[in-house]
Amino acid sequence: MCETHEHHDEFSGAYPAFEECVTFHGHSCPGLATGYRAATAAMRALGVARPYDEELVAVAETDACGVDAIQMVTGCTAGKGNLVIHDYGKHVFTFYSRDTGRGVRVLIKNREMPGKAEMDLLRKKVFAGEATDPERKRFYELMAEATLALLSMPEADVLSLSEVAFEPPKMARIFATVICPDCGEPVADAKMKTVDGKTVCAPCALKN
Repeated sequence: MCETHEHHDEFSGAYPAFEECVTFHGHSCPGLATGYRAATAAMRALGVARPYDEELVAVAETDACGVDAIQMVTGCTAGKGNLVIHDYGKHVFTFYSRDTGRGVRVLIKNREMPGKAEMDLLRKKVFAGEATDPERKRFYELMAEATLALLSMPEADVLSLSEVAFEPPKMARIFATVICPDCGEPVADAKMKTVDGKTVCAPCALKN
């Protein structure tokens, strides 16, 4: 782990290193770094470690890269039902501890990073497939510099954190499995649809 993002408090080691988030996500980028900073800051503020089940709930107001760091660090995932995504296009994350009843809202600040204008210009070329090899190399150099800066900046320069009242979603339900009479495939009973008096799975309901 780089010393720039080691944590020296009582919760050190209670969550994965940033490198583990990179492995999970597939690449390192500023968005992943902001999600990492948001998740670790929230867990320290709430005084919690990575939970086993649904003790912690996360609500993300974006579906961008940072959400993968949220999943890795906090253990809040869509599959467990304790990660909720409202894609408002805002880098805001709210976390709630069911054990303590406390919630915190984390807002990623809009900072003008060094090289941002150049990086934004190159991003358009890179993702349009129009960048030269030197331009691609420069773009990823700038991305790496911005990522490192976000990981090493003082917390107050990266985000603002406030305690909030929060009503968490209900615990995830365990559904019984039934067989759709039309396609013969197994499906969660709560997801069945009734069409013209016949109860079938959602895809079969759309065909009727």
